Amino acid sequence: MAARRSAAQGTGSPFLPSRRLSRVIWLGVLIGVVAGLGSIAFYELITFFTDHLLGGIAGYRPPMPLGEGTLERSGPERPWALPLLLAFGGLTAGLLVARFAPEAAGHGTDNAIRAFHLDAGRVRWQVVPVKLFASALIIGTGGAAGPEGPNAQVGAGFGSLIAARLGLEPAERRRALVAGIAAGIGAIFRAPLGGAMMAAEVLYRHDFEADVILLNLIASITAYAIFGSYTDFTPIFGGAGGFSFSHPGELPYYALLGLLAGLTGIAFARAFYGTEALFHRLPLPPWSRPALAGAIVGSIGILTPEAIHVGYGWVQQAFTPEGIMQFSPWLLLALPFIRILTTSLTVGSGGSGGIFGPGMVIGGLLGAACWRLGRDLPGFPAEPGPFVIIGMTAMFGAIAHVPLAMLLMVAEMTGNLSLLAPAMAAVAVATLVVGDETIYRQQLPTRADSPAHRHRFAFPLLSALPVRQAVIPVPVLPPGLPLAEARERLHAAARYAVTTLEDGRLAELPASRLESSNVATVAAAAAPLPAVVQADWPLDRALDALAEHERRWLPVVDPTIEGAPVIGQVDARSLLRAYRRAASQQTRPLGTLSDTIDALDVVLSPGSPLAHRRLADTAFPAGARVAVVERDGQALVPRGELILLPGDRLTITYTQRARAALHALLAPPGEAPAG
Repeated sequence: MAARRSAAQGTGSPFLPSRRLSRVIWLGVLIGVVAGLGSIAFYELITFFTDHLLGGIAGYRPPMPLGEGTLERSGPERPWALPLLLAFGGLTAGLLVARFAPEAAGHGTDNAIRAFHLDAGRVRWQVVPVKLFASALIIGTGGAAGPEGPNAQVGAGFGSLIAARLGLEPAERRRALVAGIAAGIGAIFRAPLGGAMMAAEVLYRHDFEADVILLNLIASITAYAIFGSYTDFTPIFGGAGGFSFSHPGELPYYALLGLLAGLTGIAFARAFYGTEALFHRLPLPPWSRPALAGAIVGSIGILTPEAIHVGYGWVQQAFTPEGIMQFSPWLLLALPFIRILTTSLTVGSGGSGGIFGPGMVIGGLLGAACWRLGRDLPGFPAEPGPFVIIGMTAMFGAIAHVPLAMLLMVAEMTGNLSLLAPAMAAVAVATLVVGDETIYRQQLPTRADSPAHRHRFAFPLLSALPVRQAVIPVPVLPPGLPLAEARERLHAAARYAVTTLEDGRLAELPASRLESSNVATVAAAAAPLPAVVQADWPLDRALDALAEHERRWLPVVDPTIEGAPVIGQVDARSLLRAYRRAASQQTRPLGTLSDTIDALDVVLSPGSPLAHRRLADTAFPAGARVAVVERDGQALVPRGELILLPGDRLTITYTQRARAALHALLAPPGEAPAG
């Protein structure tokens, strides 16, 4: 029984998939519940500050989208108060962020992305309340920022804190963080599917975090259900269900909109980060910069109140020809770019807020301006709504590198699926125009570039090498051995040893515990190990285990031996030594040929044990066979009488069972690995 438990420690049990599924479900629900409640608190704070500060002091009540209120607006009755009010909001939020959580400055999604890639999914608990309060204050006083980015970071914080509280591994903590992003966005946008996809897509410019989709979906739908039960389940932008795509002749116009959206997205990103760099160079304390920016934004708001606050109501107004005609032509043309300026000042100065919502507002107003300019062209859409919706999708979907998520999210936010075809055309063109430009600077190109996954992609040869090739010795002590005798047995250089506990689990005995005077035996002083590595695993899987458990080393067991005894240990150094040894033999994997057969490419070095030998005299292990011998650019038939020479390139097929023996055969004399 002990042996069975010890073996299971490394391999898991047949019931592991169902346990994982169960954990995904309850973890997703838990994250969704907490994030949903946090979204309600954030929503109420924004509403409170907007009503009592922006409305009560400046007398300005901006229009709201139909899913959140009414298009009726009033004021500003006291426009002179706007610069003072926004400066107050920026100053208070700046002081709060600088004092308690500097990482809550700026737009929240980028900071959540950074936590995933660089901080092992860790978010300090202080970030959650500070981000929530500071962002609500900035938005509630009229700042041109959105609630989605902050809510994404707050949700990420909840996911990270829950994972830390439960003692989850770094890989699961990262997934919990991403699920928190999904829950935050899915709830506040009332777009659970789009939120789930957004969180998986926003981490990279040209990749997708597929591992988190199931957890994202569960967390997002749970948060959406809770938030919608408190508010309602109406899409944010109402009245859009009747818009449709009716004629393929409209596609060139939507493609042109995609081109303009891509160019506008680039302008948005460059203006935002240019403003951020400018404020960073100002000889002012960081906490004072949002106040200065707030005063400037408030001054712009005196002349153009449409350019402050969240702005969803103005997008809703632009859905109809009558609504668009309420804008002056010059204002409608200038408004997307004024919005770029006010958003860049509000958030780029260090103010706490999101750029997700403003990005959609900018795209929607761009679509409205394009419709007003082109409405008399032949075959042009008769209503502005489709142009507004697709402008939102194309502009931010391209510059944030989340095209799929934006297609889904805008469809959920408007309740309209019939515009997906023209939206796809516009997003595709906008994405081509944007290229590698991004509004999220913490995005990485692909998973291979992320510290979260780099160990999987950086050394492809590791997938072809068995752990047995990298095993180095580790002392194995009986659990009942007196601690005093263990001190004598262990070499002075040994930093740790391995023992077996009563329940069959392996445990470590670090050198620091040898001096303990409170216990008498090795078992009493040992600490259980979180995992073990099997000798027939590929090295990349061992590296995964080291990284996920944040370990410097792990013991190696041989499952082919009764009781799965410990045959040694692996650490990062031994893995790299095995890699270098294989690389020096010019060995590389060619990929999997079938479920059971892999292929290996080897160039024989002068010191190779195969060089100058007949192929028939080489004892290849059962399951391994030379498929092709290439010499001087010519393929030779691998007959038994063929003499192998240095420089020959061999393509060898082998089964998983033959892998370890094959690598042992290829190892130069004197370099055969232990174990």
